[in-house]
Amino acid sequence: MRNSRGPRRRSGAGRLTRMLLATLLTVACADRTRDVEAGVSWSLALERSSRLTNIRYELEFRIPESVKEPILGQETIRFTLSNASDPLVLDFDAPGATVRRIAAGGRPVEPDLTAGHVIVPASALDPGENTLEIEFVAGDMSLNRNPGFLYTLFVPARASTAFPNFDQPNLKATYQLTLITPPSWRAVANGALVSSDSSAEAVTHRFGETKPLSTYLFAFAAGEFAVERAMRDGRPMTMYHRETDTATVRRNRDAIFDLHATALAWLENYTGIPYPFDKFDFVLIPAFQYGGMEHPGSILYRASSLMLDASATQNQLLGRASLIAHETAHMWFGNFVTMNWFDDVWTKEVFANFMAAKIVNPSFPEIDHELRFFLGHYPSAYDVDRTAGANPIRQELTNLNDAGSLYGAIIYQKAPIMMRHLERITGEQAFRDGMGAYLKSFAYSNATWPDLVGILDEATPENLRQWSETWVEQPNRPTITAELAATPESTIGSLVVRQSDPGGRDRVWSQQLRVLLGWRDSSWVTTAQLSGESVEIADAVGLPVPDYTLPAADGVGYGYFQLDEPSRTFLLHHVPSLDTPLDRSAAWVTLWDAMLEGLVDPERLIQTIVQAIPLESNELNTQRILGYLTTAYWRYLPTSRRTALAPNIEQTLWAAVERAGSTSRKAAYFNALVSITLTTPGTDRLARVWRKTLTMRGLPLAERDFISIAEALAVRGVPDGPEILDEQMRRIRNADRKAQFAFVLPSLSESATVRDSFFESLRDAANREHEPWVLRAVRLLHHPLRAHQSERYIRPSLELLEEIQRTGDIFFPKRWLDATLGGHNSVAAAVAVRTFLDERPGYPPPLRLKILQSADPVFRAVRIVN
Repeated sequence: MRNSRGPRRRSGAGRLTRMLLATLLTVACADRTRDVEAGVSWSLALERSSRLTNIRYELEFRIPESVKEPILGQETIRFTLSNASDPLVLDFDAPGATVRRIAAGGRPVEPDLTAGHVIVPASALDPGENTLEIEFVAGDMSLNRNPGFLYTLFVPARASTAFPNFDQPNLKATYQLTLITPPSWRAVANGALVSSDSSAEAVTHRFGETKPLSTYLFAFAAGEFAVERAMRDGRPMTMYHRETDTATVRRNRDAIFDLHATALAWLENYTGIPYPFDKFDFVLIPAFQYGGMEHPGSILYRASSLMLDASATQNQLLGRASLIAHETAHMWFGNFVTMNWFDDVWTKEVFANFMAAKIVNPSFPEIDHELRFFLGHYPSAYDVDRTAGANPIRQELTNLNDAGSLYGAIIYQKAPIMMRHLERITGEQAFRDGMGAYLKSFAYSNATWPDLVGILDEATPENLRQWSETWVEQPNRPTITAELAATPESTIGSLVVRQSDPGGRDRVWSQQLRVLLGWRDSSWVTTAQLSGESVEIADAVGLPVPDYTLPAADGVGYGYFQLDEPSRTFLLHHVPSLDTPLDRSAAWVTLWDAMLEGLVDPERLIQTIVQAIPLESNELNTQRILGYLTTAYWRYLPTSRRTALAPNIEQTLWAAVERAGSTSRKAAYFNALVSITLTTPGTDRLARVWRKTLTMRGLPLAERDFISIAEALAVRGVPDGPEILDEQMRRIRNADRKAQFAFVLPSLSESATVRDSFFESLRDAANREHEPWVLRAVRLLHHPLRAHQSERYIRPSLELLEEIQRTGDIFFPKRWLDATLGGHNSVAAAVAVRTFLDERPGYPPPLRLKILQSADPVFRAVRIVN
């Protein structure tokens, strides 16, 4: 069991911490520290949180128009210090930047600049109130500077790459910000804009003091932004964006404001706490690294996630609503109450995802939300939990330099599943009451997962701490089987649902299951509480032997549900005819698991999917099986079989596009068609769509769609591919999309030499600054049609991973791996990964797990295909 915060520790933490600090902070006779660990270690964080309170930052940044000129900054930090007998360590890890001047209480100080820290000697400090004045050249690493705009992104511990501060989540502070920008620029920050003074040379934007925030939540953006304002429920909102297509803005504007207003109203009602910050603005960033980032008063979003095209699919509409609900939920869960240390970063994400699912439901009454939760969480969680790189929800962390490695599908997708099970145990009202007590107890402060478990534990007789040990503190999922014994009369003699631990540690995942027995023209359902190794389904005794048994039919049970052979065979022929969308979805996910385990032939599964496409009535299921189709088609088929199946699959998808009754469905089928098209007639037809000589009734295509088609044609090596790319470049009107397309172009080149040169350029971190651009280009480099040529990039890509972890944003390392390995299924690719890991027994464990997660489909494909 972990302590209340940080990594596992023994008792006597105070004595241990003092011993560690005595070693870590070696103070010379001149009152200077000679040695300090890079990053923010747990010991440093513990020492500072025990000494510092009442922190206030007053910051000014002078931002020039040219991205080549430095940003000059100055700040005043005020704080209360309980112990002034030791040096004080600030964080400032900004390559190329520097501290120009520092004063303590008005007196000049000669600081010690060591290992990404500014160490203020004890002789410059006083017990009680202290003031530090610092002039510095800001670091660019997390300022995301672009021609015409910039934005900050300081999660998880990147504020210190821009300015000196105490960069740990449990040292909350208030911020007063001043930005001096070029005269045509607008600016937005956490605090309200108090004044904006213009001159011919610059604009000075002054923002009011914020509520207490962790450093990773401090944010600002400035640049040439258009502005949309709205009032909802008496609350003013402002949206900043760079979209130049006025029709796109008009089409999306009201929906974006309405979705935010709905989320805010729901959260205020659910928590009983009014919106806890001073204003509500958001900024739409082209090619933003994440879907969104929850800075209070200044949420940042990826523009394309909110500004949807007219051909947006149902999944995209739902995705936008969920993203907005997720970031809005963070205002309470993560911003108002923040994790104490980043080992609990998952708590803010699980709350946001869990609440987002509840928020979105009323806005889409036509949607099967049980199905949507299942499809939105289980497949992605399984993609990690089935691998040798599976990690627990709650992971240990000894230094914030490694905090980025904690992010992934387990905290975003598995954790909400766990939370749903927890809500079932406590009951919805007790869970809601517990969440309210949690928020009120730790308002504008920090809390841990054990803090919440302690509150909820009082609402249920179950031992939640023990339950949490399996679900939260350890990785993997159980293997669950339904063992049926038949009588001579072909009735059920016994039915036992059994679980086993794939890790061999005899763990038990306590959960309730919905067991479905099915026959060709009927079905029977019961529930079973699987609290131990097995549970007998007594009610099933005497029923006819079913055609199939599906113990995962409610979309809540979590595990690898290993189907028996009769069930697999029946479902492969009849899954499209199952009664409910959720039953069909559970069957598809279970069959996919079986295929990955070598129990179902990929080609047979593809045939079943193709047969299901015209029959599936639920669009969420359609999206899921189309995803399985494209993945199985490219990854789990040998080239000869892919070529043989292509004509029928293309014909089926073209027919589906023409037959679909809604724009959303047409777009789903068409997107899959662009992905899988392989035949000459198919590429010719796509080329006609791109040239606009072939239109599809009811499916309007936008600039982004034509870019995707052009890229697809180029990767397929059509004869006029270079001319198509040149013409597409001329067509693009939006400056940000044009810049991205120009960056990606070399990855599409017919010349291997050009592609090699482009890959080599990515070794320079400066060429990886626009991470979404990089990922798009890397995916194209490693497209399955070019996989044999791109195998040579795998090892150097793995060799770059540690640097990418240091220089990139939190999701970039895993996405870099996925983009690199996503097109491969060869023995050579698998050997490249295995050899890399075997040669490095001391490789950082979090990154080793990431590699094993991303490489798992490659390893499985080798077993299946070769």
